[in-house]
Amino acid sequence: MSEADTRPTQEQLDRYAEQFNQSQTMRLLGLRLSFPQGEKVVITLPEVRPEHLGGLGTHAINGGIISAMFDYAIGCTPALVDPTRRCATVQLSVSFERPLRGTTIRAEATLDSVGTSTLFASARMYDDKGQVCARCQGVVKISQMKWASGESPAVN
Repeated sequence: MSEADTRPTQEQLDRYAEQFNQSQTMRLLGLRLSFPQGEKVVITLPEVRPEHLGGLGTHAINGGIISAMFDYAIGCTPALVDPTRRCATVQLSVSFERPLRGTTIRAEATLDSVGTSTLFASARMYDDKGQVCARCQGVVKISQMKWASGESPAVN
């Protein structure tokens, strides 16, 4: 069986995202998860609100929001391998390259390498002009245990 044969279907990934997007935390932050073409993880902030701002008292997105988006983006990459298995981000390294401003922002994460229980991923954060403003590398622990729902980590 080839690697492509063992990947989750787009339908499985869409269901995972649908459930995840209903979680209280995603709704509170105003974030959306998607898996375009089953190739990457995308976390979008479709509407930047005043509470997302901070950056030294400017109109730049607060670093905590950027870090949270990266945590979600990197933390959801195991779904590209097996959306039914529990996972947790164990390390993030974030580089802020320029102030992140705009009305909409997005993070995109891709797999770098996958082991039996550890996954390495990289992500980029884009402003609404498509300019990279921050980068992240992360490590995610993948468990053999299934999510309680069987489909998604969304529990609240």
